[in-house]
Amino acid sequence: MTELAAYPARVAALRAAVEGGGVDEVVAQLVELAEVNNWGFANPSAEEVLQPMGVRAHKDLLLALIERMRAESRPAVTENLYELVTRLMRLLWRPELDDRIELSLHIAGTRWTSHDAGHVTWARRLVALGRPVPVPYVATLRRTSQMSYHSLRELDDALAEIDAPLLNPGEAWTDRVLADLPGLGAPWPALVTHAGTATSSKPSAKFERTGRQLLAAVGDEAARPVLTGWLSLVGKPRTQRLIRRGYEPDVNEAFDSYNSTTLRGLIWLVGLLPAHDDTARLLGALVETSLRKAAGLGPRNPKTANTAVQMLARNASEAALAQLARLATRVTYKGTLKELTAALDTRAAALGLTRDEVEELAVPAYGLTEVGRRVDDFGDVRAETTVDADGVRTAWRNAAGRPVKSPPAAVRRDHAEAFNELKAAVKDLEKMLSAQADRLDRQFLTQRVWKFGAWRERYLDHPLLGTIARRVIWTVGEQPCAWSGQELTTLQGAPVDAATDAAVRLWHPIGRPVEEVLAWRERLEHDLVVQPFKQAHREVYVLTAAEERTATYSNRYAAHILRQHQFHALAAARGWRDRLRLMVDDDYPPTTRDLPEWGLRAEYWVEGVGDGDSYLDDVTDSGAYLRLATDQVRFYAVGAPEHTAHASGGGYSYGVDRPADGLPLSEIPPLVFSEIMRDVDLFVGVASVGNDPTWQDGGPQGRFQEYWNSYSFGDLSGTAQTRRDMLTRIVPRLAIADRATVEDRCPLSAGSSAMACRCGVPDAGLSHGAPTNGSPLRRAGQRSVSALRVSGGSGRSL
Repeated sequence: MTELAAYPARVAALRAAVEGGGVDEVVAQLVELAEVNNWGFANPSAEEVLQPMGVRAHKDLLLALIERMRAESRPAVTENLYELVTRLMRLLWRPELDDRIELSLHIAGTRWTSHDAGHVTWARRLVALGRPVPVPYVATLRRTSQMSYHSLRELDDALAEIDAPLLNPGEAWTDRVLADLPGLGAPWPALVTHAGTATSSKPSAKFERTGRQLLAAVGDEAARPVLTGWLSLVGKPRTQRLIRRGYEPDVNEAFDSYNSTTLRGLIWLVGLLPAHDDTARLLGALVETSLRKAAGLGPRNPKTANTAVQMLARNASEAALAQLARLATRVTYKGTLKELTAALDTRAAALGLTRDEVEELAVPAYGLTEVGRRVDDFGDVRAETTVDADGVRTAWRNAAGRPVKSPPAAVRRDHAEAFNELKAAVKDLEKMLSAQADRLDRQFLTQRVWKFGAWRERYLDHPLLGTIARRVIWTVGEQPCAWSGQELTTLQGAPVDAATDAAVRLWHPIGRPVEEVLAWRERLEHDLVVQPFKQAHREVYVLTAAEERTATYSNRYAAHILRQHQFHALAAARGWRDRLRLMVDDDYPPTTRDLPEWGLRAEYWVEGVGDGDSYLDDVTDSGAYLRLATDQVRFYAVGAPEHTAHASGGGYSYGVDRPADGLPLSEIPPLVFSEIMRDVDLFVGVASVGNDPTWQDGGPQGRFQEYWNSYSFGDLSGTAQTRRDMLTRIVPRLAIADRATVEDRCPLSAGSSAMACRCGVPDAGLSHGAPTNGSPLRRAGQRSVSALRVSGGSGRSL
């Protein structure tokens, strides 16, 4: 914000603009003043400066200010402009009543909803006089009606009297629809109107019958580009921003509730068109866009996401199945994940396969003709797309065979369709590559077993999955092995010759000899293999003496303070169930991960941190706790009753009964125990407030000073220990080896310049299977390491 001392200069500039007579310049100066927000207290006030303007100019100024508010993205400035407009309405301009009513409704239309009965009466008065009701206010009324818990008779009667567009403007996609309809011809308004009847959760036979008739009148090939063009704009930033009240969610990120019904209908209509790869790609993107979270709202519009999943499920194409399989590894919202699971299970049953087999067979090659390589010729120009540990890259060669940085203009001009297909395929490859690495990472706990012949076809030699499988260690029969560049070989380098029915599993370091684990790490580092997720360097957690004493629970990650929203996101990404805790009178279950393959359920006990005395410091605007306190990790049999704890704490229990003992930790399979504790270590390592250097003072009122000190300077976590061990082996190979040392908590010193390596501060990006996770070295001759973050005293990267 501009300092208040700048106010006199701002007022002088405003006075000059008023004398110049230009409304646009006056509005620009008022926006500058909005950063100071001294409408009624400074001398002279903005109203006094604007007084010389005529009545007509006042009306034009107010309308221009309202439009400027809609375009302003800074919430504080928007709120200040709103205050100014309402003050000018009251103090400055006194025209005829009906003009004043129209402007008042324009102002009311800058809000998400309005329950002012007087505004409804004014709107009906304008209708009776034959004057138009401002469209933004109509949009506000429609949203208010849609979001009310009970019928608002007077409001609905008013809406029935008002002549308004089919959709509320203000969203990018609805603006495009409203702009396109006049030029599209007779069937299109009827088609969009029909889409607005999609009020049920699934399309009825009547809806489909009428929809097919309307699409036939338009023509499938003519309808596809128009419908997909509209839907591709869903979720884009609002074109008319709304003013958010302090207690409201981020309404500018929400989907307009009135438009959402028509949006669902348009998605249904797209689903009635013949299958097409672009349609599947669009529906997959709609799912992700609709589930993107907004402040105070959560997922933006799960109903739209579920509708897109339903249409993908009805589409029998391989592209649609690939999108379902990809989304199943990405989506964490429970309702949509349930739809995805049902769709994949149905497809598996129809094919006579297991769910896992369907997900594997659903992975397309995306034009790759061999493992990790695709070649496209555009006349004399060649594009070679490669997939490896560095991601997906496309290299171009011109007609002379020389490398060029970007595709020649002739490719875009003469081969536009093929070029666009390549760009779309590259985007799909990037998304699918990440999704499949995550899916394979989850197979450790599912204990997936393949037959060698099927595994080789679906993984090792698959054009896309092969780029992942060839960087992973496997167990064929009882023999650990990995790809060595030309073939599968054992740790000793011997070729693997297996029968087609030999059992194949993912290799895991738990229970393996230490010498074997270290040998695999050394081989991967020597061969410069970057694993798609941590495997050879995966942290292993075994029972400690303290856990043997407590017997049925672990306190290893108790007494930590975590940021709730970061913890919540991590838990969902790792397959745990967690509810955001609010400072309300309610009970909450623990954060839980179900392990049906093992007949187990893991629980991590957490409670909200805060009390009434520090309410503003401990909760968000919507009442959610900002921080959680952690307690025990326990294991129970699947189906055992769940504990609950009050939102404000007090411990977990079965109703009024004390908590039941968990299963003995010594009876939990070592693999399960290790993987669950690894997840919990991740939660603490990433979400702990101890990672925040600005909390050296202990946070709000210094309440967490002791915890911050103990966390920041305590023992290294399992992840940090792994990084330290890596650095111990890596640093001697770097250019700074002769002047750097690795000590206990990973500080490095080089001459007189102290350098700090943050291996004790886990990084979320390095904990989700990012390419830098698997091995510290990426390329021959590379001197810096992406997993090694070293900064010198000058702040330069080494």
